[in-house]
Amino acid sequence: MVTLAVLTILFAALAYLLLTPIMLYVDTRNDTYFVRQQGIIKAAVLGDKKEVLRIKLTVFFLNFYVYPFRSKKKPSKPKTIKKKKKGNTSFSFEVGLRLLKTLKIKKLVVDIDTGDCLANAKLYPIFAFLNYKFGGFHINFEDRNQLVLHLESKPIRIIKSFINF
Repeated sequence: MVTLAVLTILFAALAYLLLTPIMLYVDTRNDTYFVRQQGIIKAAVLGDKKEVLRIKLTVFFLNFYVYPFRSKKKPSKPKTIKKKKKGNTSFSFEVGLRLLKTLKIKKLVVDIDTGDCLANAKLYPIFAFLNYKFGGFHINFEDRNQLVLHLESKPIRIIKSFINF
């Protein structure tokens, strides 16, 4: 009976991991950039006064800060030359295309000003067509730039894209 309960909990946890969406959110006006799997992990990119940037990791209610560009001075050792092994680790175009097909765009807002009124005028019909077809594309003449991108994918879709190629 206990093993059945443990197996049920493990199966429920695995189903939750596979079916919970992974979100990528980028908002340049509010400086909000994060990747999140609801209830499990969130990685947000934040600005920092001393460092170039810092990453705030939230894993199950625990917060960690990572400074990726902080230099760690290690004692220099003489470098030895190692031969690289050739393996099948290349990231092909087809694999990237399959991964892109698993993403769903929840929100896309593009609001740009190129700084040149003639270039803005040339882009205006293209953005008007895109706005008619998809929505969220705007040209302004007020020196304002903004990108809002909200992508979502589920791990089960990513796994299926590799299995069903």
